[in-house]
Amino acid sequence: MMVKIMAKTVLIVDDDPTQRRLMQAAVERQGFRARLVESGDLALEEASDAKNGISVVLLDLIMPGLSGMETLERLLERRPDLPVIVLTASGGIDTVVQAMRAGAVDFFVKPASPERIVVSLRNALKVSDLRGEVKRLSKKSEGTLGFDDMIAGAPLMRQVVRLGQRAAKSNIPILITGESGVGKEVASQCIQSASERAGKPFITVNCGAIPENLVESILFGHEKGAFTGAHEKKLGKFAEADGGTLFLDEVGELPLDMQVKLLRVLQEGEVDAVGSRKPTKVDVRIISATNRDLAQAVSEGRFREDLYYRLNVFPIEMPSLRDRKEDLPALVDHFIRRFNAQEGMSITGASLETMGMIAAHDWPGNVRQLENSIFRAMILSEGDELQPVDFPHISGLTPNYEILKTPNNGASISDAATTATQLNSPLGGPVSIVDDNGELRPLESVERDLIQYAIDLYSGHMSQVARRLGIGRSTLYRKVREYDLRVRDDEEEDLNVG
Repeated sequence: MMVKIMAKTVLIVDDDPTQRRLMQAAVERQGFRARLVESGDLALEEASDAKNGISVVLLDLIMPGLSGMETLERLLERRPDLPVIVLTASGGIDTVVQAMRAGAVDFFVKPASPERIVVSLRNALKVSDLRGEVKRLSKKSEGTLGFDDMIAGAPLMRQVVRLGQRAAKSNIPILITGESGVGKEVASQCIQSASERAGKPFITVNCGAIPENLVESILFGHEKGAFTGAHEKKLGKFAEADGGTLFLDEVGELPLDMQVKLLRVLQEGEVDAVGSRKPTKVDVRIISATNRDLAQAVSEGRFREDLYYRLNVFPIEMPSLRDRKEDLPALVDHFIRRFNAQEGMSITGASLETMGMIAAHDWPGNVRQLENSIFRAMILSEGDELQPVDFPHISGLTPNYEILKTPNNGASISDAATTATQLNSPLGGPVSIVDDNGELRPLESVERDLIQYAIDLYSGHMSQVARRLGIGRSTLYRKVREYDLRVRDDEEEDLNVG
């Protein structure tokens, strides 16, 4: 299955074609995609819709027609979450202050160096990540996480959303099935947010994690002195969820005697707290979930048939991650943004090779496993992009923990950009695979140029060069001697020693 890679897209808005090309070259060398427009009106058309994939805007303030300031104000009215960096040729303090007050996240004076542009872009994306994480946490705490917040582009997930939206219109009991880690709780939160119970309590109970002797007390509550250790009255989860939704995760793990009491609550709409003399009425919407085959559990006598039919009125099956791989790029981007914000990191994305590896993996732990793998990879990462070596449990590669986690391991952005410019090919890559006549070059010749490019790009740090090329250091040194390649003085000493 093909997985579309989504690079961050920068919208460059400038009426000067020379400035547009210069900024395009600067951002594309750092792995961004560039989209160019020459007016404010066109910028509004491109960036107003979030579906167009614009991640950040570079906006010239002085343009004919719709001015940069007017464009900024209108754009942020439509997309207040979109980071905008303003460009000015004069650098007037009043203009800059006005733009920053209007919502711009940064500014620079033209002509700006490639380093300044890239630093500004990365800072803007970091601000965007922080805003997104704050918004997500706010929605989660307020119980307003909705279907629009779900990553559900795959056909099977679109079906989940359609079913969830229909179920949200009533109080019908819902049973969400699917493997562990597919996002059953997230789906249940979205159903509550789309219902008339939005903003009301949403209480989660993991039925498989409660000690058997405490299940009744935790679900239904207890009175003071009802049993040893009951020093005060305690509301159960049903009472806590009154007016809202109770999510019973792993409901198939409930003991049989508790299944009887749960059935009574569902039928009568009231709970009997342990030690209480009279039942208490509750108004609770029940959403349950399981990763087990409850029908089989019923046939084996491990789950009550009457409770099964009471819970399974409106079934929703969540697909495994391997069945919705179209969502992988968006999920990877989502987790990178989240952990950038949480950990103060600045990972820009995953490389093409990494995404291919991720797409080929089965992910038995589903979205939860992917989330944890991305977090680990970001901690291990030594550059701006996640590489296969950052996923050792999948790729089988071993990270080199001795290399410092800095871009290009000390190579400056300008050095890398200069080298890339010098070796740029007609095919858009750093090393051409064809000669001036359009014929394929010999493999040995291409290999020589590729190794030289890698040495220059990583400032002669041979450990990193070897790792990026996927060869051993001894092999790398041997080829350097064979091809008589340029290396730094200190590396030449290492070659002589080796």
